[in-house]
Amino acid sequence: MSLFDSIKGSLGGALGTAAASALPGIIEKVFPGGLQGLLNQLAQSGYGKQVNSWLGRGENEPITTDDLRNALNDSHTREIAEKLGIPYDQVLETLAKVLPQAVDQHSPNGQLQAPAPAEGGHAA
Repeated sequence: MSLFDSIKGSLGGALGTAAASALPGIIEKVFPGGLQGLLNQLAQSGYGKQVNSWLGRGENEPITTDDLRNALNDSHTREIAEKLGIPYDQVLETLAKVLPQAVDQHSPNGQLQAPAPAEGGHAA
């Protein structure tokens, strides 16, 4: 199961199947570097301890919606919300809930596994 499959599975109940399926592709388009770019942005914004805990072994440090709000470009978050058709704060809540576990599950050696090519996607 890919990282994005885990994210979609975790989000299915919260966002609905269509929105959950769309989120990984939206992250890839909105954040330079995709999910790795999102993690880099979090680390550069002072949340490296959390990101490293997700990538490493041991307990995953939580990240809050306020942490995400502080770290992420507001226009990126709003773009995700708009593309999913959900409220801005729901994007932050969803990412706070899903990112730690999803990243942890897909970084067995301390690095994200390369994502599988998106179905029907194309290179940017």
